[in-house]
Amino acid sequence: MIRESLKPRNGWQKQFEDLGFSYHSIDGLYWDERYAYRFTAQQIDTLEQATIDLHQMSLQAVDHVIRHGMIERFAVPETFWSQVEESWREKEFSLFGRFDLSWNGSGAPKMLEYNADTPTGLVESSVAQWYWLQDVFPDADQFNSLHEKLIEQWKKFDAKGVLHFACADSEEDIGNLSYLRDTAIQAGFATKQILISDLGWDDANAELVDDNDVKVDNLFKLYPWEWLCREQFAPHLLLRPARIIEPAWKMILSNKAILPVLWELFPDHPNLLPAYAEAWRISGNFVKKPLLSREGENISIYADGNVIHTDGEYGHEGFIYQAYAPQPKFDDGITPAYTSIGSWVVGDEAAGIGIREDETLITKNTSRFVPHYFVD
Repeated sequence: MIRESLKPRNGWQKQFEDLGFSYHSIDGLYWDERYAYRFTAQQIDTLEQATIDLHQMSLQAVDHVIRHGMIERFAVPETFWSQVEESWREKEFSLFGRFDLSWNGSGAPKMLEYNADTPTGLVESSVAQWYWLQDVFPDADQFNSLHEKLIEQWKKFDAKGVLHFACADSEEDIGNLSYLRDTAIQAGFATKQILISDLGWDDANAELVDDNDVKVDNLFKLYPWEWLCREQFAPHLLLRPARIIEPAWKMILSNKAILPVLWELFPDHPNLLPAYAEAWRISGNFVKKPLLSREGENISIYADGNVIHTDGEYGHEGFIYQAYAPQPKFDDGITPAYTSIGSWVVGDEAAGIGIREDETLITKNTSRFVPHYFVD
C-alpha cells in the first residue's frame, strides 16, 4: 500500500460534474487526485476477504441481539423494537453498507465501524475513481464493482409500483441519492426523487404520501433511522405502510453498540478491536464513541496521555469504548495524511473501496477522497 504523488488531470472538474459529482470540491478540497494509493492484487484479496468475513459476523451479531432481547442497548425508541425484530425475521431487503477500516497494507485490517444505514461517498467510490483510473492508469485495475453490483442487487428487490428516493436537502446527499436512483432505473424500476421533508401522512387513506399526495409504497431513504423515528409521521411507520430501504433491522447494524457484541461473539478475531460498554474494561489506549455519531462528531481518542476530541451533537444516547487502532500516516513532506479505508458491501458481497485522508486522526465529512488502483 503505497501513496503516490501525481499530477491532476486537466478538466477533471467538468468530467465529474457531467457524472453528477457536483460536490467534488466541497469545503475547498474534497476529491484529491494529487495522490493515489497503489495496492497489490494480494492486498486487495485481503481487503475483500476481511470485508466478507466482517459482514457475515455482523449479521450473526444482529441475530444474537434480536434473539437475546438486547435492543435496549442500542438507543432505539421502544415503540420501534417490534418493527426491528419483525424486519430481521422477515429478512427485509438490504441494499448496501460500508465498513471503515484501519490498515497500512500489512497484517489484518481492523474494523472501526460499520456504516450500514446511510453510507455516503458512493459516487466518488464508484464512477468518479473508475473514470480517473481509465484516464490515468488504463492498464491497471481497481477494487470497484459497485455500479454493477448495485444494479444486480436492485433486481432482487421484489416491489411493485414506484420506488421513491428521499434525503435531506444537502448537495452531497442529493448527489449520492441521484446516483443510487440511477442504478435502480437501470435495474428496471420506475422512480421518483424527493426530499425527506416532502413526505407526509394522509389520514383519510392511512397512507404515506409524497409532495403530490401520491402514495409511497417503496421508499429508499438516505436518512438515518434514528432521525426518521422522530419525524412527525413516525408513529404511522409502525403500521408499516411502505417497504423501506434500508430496513429497520439496520438500526442495530449501523449502531456502534454492535461493536461490543461483535467482540463478545468473536473475541480475538484478527479483524476486530476489543470493544466494551465500559471504559475500565479496555487495557491501554482507547476511543470513546457515541452510539449514533456520524461524520466523526463527538469522538474522543485517549492515547499515550493525550486526548483528541471532536465536537458535535451526539452522546446523549450513550457511548462505547473501543481499543485504539490509529489510521496509518503517510507523509510526503507536503500534505501529511491519516488514511481510512471504506470497504463497500452490496447485498452480502464485497464491492470495492474508497479511501479518505485527513490531517488529523479522526475522519470527518471534510476529509479528502483519494483514488486507488492495484497491480498484479
